[in-house]
This record gives sequence, C-alpha cells and structure tokens, in this order.
Amino acid sequence: MFSVRVSKPFLRKTGLQTLLLCLLFAVTARITPAQSFVLDLPLQSQHAEVSQTIGITNITINYHRPLAKDRDVWVGLVPYGKVWRAGANQNTTITFSDPVTIEGQPLAKGTYGLHMIPNPDEWTIIFSKNSTSWGAFTYDQAEDALRVTVKPKPAEMRNALIYEFDQLQPDSAVIEMEWAKLAVPFKVSVDVHAVVEASLKNQLRDLSQYTWMSWDDAATYLLTEKIDLDQALKYADKSIENEDRFENELTKSKVLTALNRKDDALAAQKKALALASPLQVHVYARGLQAEKHDEEAFVIFRENAAKHPDLWFVHAGLARVDSAQGKFDDAVKEMKLAMAAAPDNQKSYLDGLVKQLEAKKNINP
Repeated sequence: MFSVRVSKPFLRKTGLQTLLLCLLFAVTARITPAQSFVLDLPLQSQHAEVSQTIGITNITINYHRPLAKDRDVWVGLVPYGKVWRAGANQNTTITFSDPVTIEGQPLAKGTYGLHMIPNPDEWTIIFSKNSTSWGAFTYDQAEDALRVTVKPKPAEMRNALIYEFDQLQPDSAVIEMEWAKLAVPFKVSVDVHAVVEASLKNQLRDLSQYTWMSWDDAATYLLTEKIDLDQALKYADKSIENEDRFENELTKSKVLTALNRKDDALAAQKKALALASPLQVHVYARGLQAEKHDEEAFVIFRENAAKHPDLWFVHAGLARVDSAQGKFDDAVKEMKLAMAAAPDNQKSYLDGLVKQLEAKKNINP
C-alpha cells in the first residue's frame, strides 16, 4: 500500500527532517529498490485523476491507486477506526471550483485533503483544509473543513482503488470510492442556478460585454430555466443596446411573455420580425407550429410569401397553410414550386412532403 516519491521542490521546502521521516516510513513499508525519492520511476500505486462537471462547476479528484493483490484490504490492510488517506502516497485531494454541498452539508470552493475513517457499518468522509501532506501521518482534526458520515455497500471486486462519478444529475452526482469488494458513496450537489448567475455577472464584465450575443445568451439561459426574469429582460435590453437584431428582440419578446406583459411582448415580436431575414421569418413560423400555434404561424407564412414571392421556402409555407385547410391539390402545387427552386440538399425532403400531400395527408405537426 505504501509507495513513495518525493520531488526536489518538496525536499527544498520540507528539509532534511521530513526526508528522514519519509525514509523511516519507506523502511517500515519495505519499499522496493526500484523506487526513488528524486527520480521519475514507476510507482507501485499509480497516479490517477478523475474529473466531472456539474453545471459549470468542476470537481477533480487527484489520487494514487493501491492494488489489493489478494490481500485482506479492510481491517487487515486498512484498519477500522483510524484516519486513512483514501488512496496511497500523498494526500488524496478533491477540488471544487465553486461552493458545493456534501451529503447536504455546505463546503466552500477549494482544494481539500480527502481522508476517510472506515468502520463496518458507517464511514466518516473528511475534507481537510490541509491538502499537501504525505499520507495521513500528520493529519490534524483541527484542520477539518467538513466531516460527513455515509454507509458503505458491497461492490464488485476492484483490484485497483478507483474513484467514479455515478448517478449524474443536472445539479448533483454521487462520488464512489471503490476498492476490493466495497464501495463508499457520498453525494455532491451544486446550486447550479446560483453559480451560473454569479458567473454570468463576472463573465459579462470582460470583452464579451461588447457583443450582442453574450447578453442574449445570458437572457436566454435565465428564460429557459425560468429564473430571475427581470434580470433576463435587462440582459436582453443590453444585447439590443449593443446591436438591435431579430434574435435579441425575439428573446425580449419571449421574456416579456413570461413576465405576462403581453402588449410589450407583441411590440417586441413585431420589431423582431421587421429586422428578420425572410428565412428567419419562415423558421420562426415553423417554431410557432412546433409550439402548437398554427394559426399564428399561418399568418406569418402568408405575409412572408406576399413580401418575397420568389423564394422557394415561402411556397413550402403556403403549402402548409393549404394542407391545414384540406386544400391538398393547391398544397401539392405550392410544394412542387418550392422543390423546383430549393437547393439540392432539400429536394429529397420536399419530395417526401409532396408524396404525403398527394396521398391527402396533412403535413403539419
């Protein structure tokens, strides 16, 4: 279980006394001659790192992987009731880029030494403010940032210790330490909305503040998540201030709708459509159809066709209007006009719609 590597900076920092202590541990652990304090040689317990992002929060576990080698790991190798480094060599460390909760208990962002106290029915998971020690030999409970208790569970045999992220959710994951035939899980949760909102405020202070897209993306996030709609409206207005476009006026319209400001939403929608290209108008109408607002979409299809009669996709829009009204012969004519002028990569799709219309099938969702 013991394997040692001490870097030259470590030696300079800690001095001869620490080196002698490490030598003592090395002797008692019977380190093989192939290992070195100063050279880069293979370790008995290989280094590993695993990371997971929850929302925009990064979690990284840095550890070394001891091997069971048919040994009695629990009790025989790792005794019950004593602090264990939860790996091999230096401290196992866990880093959180943002504040989290561990089993419901708050923990600030940062890097922690990860230790564990095993027992038959309950384990203690320790997050120590000291993350730079070698093993748990100098562990000090006064440096604990957090302790939680969890239940171990049986698992498939693992010769090499491993950490895995399981049960991933948008705002949480379960971290499992697995070794031999045991798994020790603990849940990490993130207040994703709070983290993202705080991050947006910081991000929008850099160069991204000078682009319309950054403010529009921020507004869209808040709108999609249905949080802080007043702030979403402010972001939409800042986007428009940078550059007034179809996209951000449409975002503003949607935010105003969510705020139940229907008249203001309609005004923003009209302004968005006035700024839109004919294709953007068509795609917007198709979006309305997907939201089951067919009648509103049909009005826009007709208006777009009246303004731009020579564009292929406006005929596809009119075909959808005719199809909804059961005018399948008229719909076939419009769709064939669309297919004749459409780019090659669209012709096969439109031909399929023509066949449906010829079979008297409504092509609208």
